[in-house]
Amino acid sequence: MDSTTFVVFLSAILFTIGVLGVLLRRSALLIFMSVELMLNAANLAFVAYAHRWVQLDGQIFVFFVMAVAAAEVAVGLALIVTIFRTKRSTNVDDLAALKG
Repeated sequence: MDSTTFVVFLSAILFTIGVLGVLLRRSALLIFMSVELMLNAANLAFVAYAHRWVQLDGQIFVFFVMAVAAAEVAVGLALIVTIFRTKRSTNVDDLAALKG
C-alpha cells in the first residue's frame, strides 16, 4: 500500500468517525467537534491527492476549508455558549423547543 492510499484510507476512517459522532451524539459541542473532524478528514484527502499529483489545487482547497471551519467555529461556539447560558444544557434534544 503506497502512502497516498494509506492517507486516504485514514481520511475515510476519520470521516466515518465524524459522521458517527454527528449521528449518535446528543451534545451540541460533541456534534460540533465531529463536524470539525469531518472537515479535517476532507483536508487530509485533499493534501494526499495534491501530493500524489504534484499540484497545488488540493492545498488551495484546504486553505478555503480551513477558512470555512474557522468561521464555523466562531459562529457555532457563540451559539453553543448562548444556548448553554439560557438552557444550562447543550443537549440537542432540549433544543427542539427553539423550532418556533
